[in-house]
Amino acid sequence: MKDELSTSNEQLLTIDAVVLANGEYPASPLPLKILAEAPYVVCCDGGADEYIRRGHTPDVIIGDGDSLSDENRRKFGHILHRISDQETNDQTKAVNFLLAKGKRRIAIIGATGKREDHTLGNISLLIDYLRAGADVRTYTDYGIFIPCRGTRTFPSHPGQQVSIINFTAHGLHGKGLVYPLSDFTNWWQGTLNECTSTEFTIEAEGEYLVFVTTSSLPPLQQSTR
Repeated sequence: MKDELSTSNEQLLTIDAVVLANGEYPASPLPLKILAEAPYVVCCDGGADEYIRRGHTPDVIIGDGDSLSDENRRKFGHILHRISDQETNDQTKAVNFLLAKGKRRIAIIGATGKREDHTLGNISLLIDYLRAGADVRTYTDYGIFIPCRGTRTFPSHPGQQVSIINFTAHGLHGKGLVYPLSDFTNWWQGTLNECTSTEFTIEAEGEYLVFVTTSSLPPLQQSTR
């Protein structure tokens, strides 16, 4: 199927909510724009500190409160949802909270940077959210991580960088890419590919992540609900 990140306005994915994680605060225009125009913002614990410092108020703060400043814990205690479950991280708690509210089209911001182990964990969890029925994408200062299943087609431009990270997929085959795909067994093997046309297609059975640089991709539409 054609991916919703098309240049056609009718095909742009609508955001129901944004999760602001406790990684590095975004610095590039696209994630900042998505965050600024978000209809609903859930901050992961200490991620709320910088968001509040910049003059914003989250709709909800999720976590056990251990990394949130004492001042904000007192001031915003009425929107702090303490979830002490150690079997999931705060990003997943935020996504599950939104899914319970019927918000399934979610953009995650600030999930990378700082500790590399947290970054890897946050990225890998996108596949879990796909399996849970969510349409979740992670926006960084450099590109977008998109969890995928089966055959997908994306808009692109010649020279655009793309990486494919395999999880359970087999029969991987690409169209519109410089380098051929195979059933990669390690994350690095599908990185640093390049688009040759105005779109590229990945054919596969199973699940994988696509990372595309954002030089020409449009932002998601913002929900007005």
